[in-house]
Amino acid sequence: MIELFLVFLIFGLLGIVLLFMNALLGPKRTNLIKESPFECGSPYLQKDINPFPIKFYLVAFLFLLFDIEVVFFFPWAIVFQEMTKTGLIIMGAYLTVLILGFLYAWKTGAFEWD
Repeated sequence: MIELFLVFLIFGLLGIVLLFMNALLGPKRTNLIKESPFECGSPYLQKDINPFPIKFYLVAFLFLLFDIEVVFFFPWAIVFQEMTKTGLIIMGAYLTVLILGFLYAWKTGAFEWD
């Protein structure tokens, strides 16, 4: 218990010392250009910036989601011969949820690219 208190004390003091050193040794002059907001290295709200449509992010997110879920098939395939009926029922429920999610995304038009 004392070790945990000692760790919190040391790192708490280290944080305070670093904040103090930043205020003491850090830059004092402000710069208008450095303090202005920017977006992806371009000036804020520049007219020539065309953002990606939300559809791109939705398709990328769905790809990652289903790709990660499919990774769980590899351990299942390795132990398929030794699996009991309970394991098959659990994997069937997993497949059902995966397929229903896929069908819902397909039905709502998430995979259509305009």
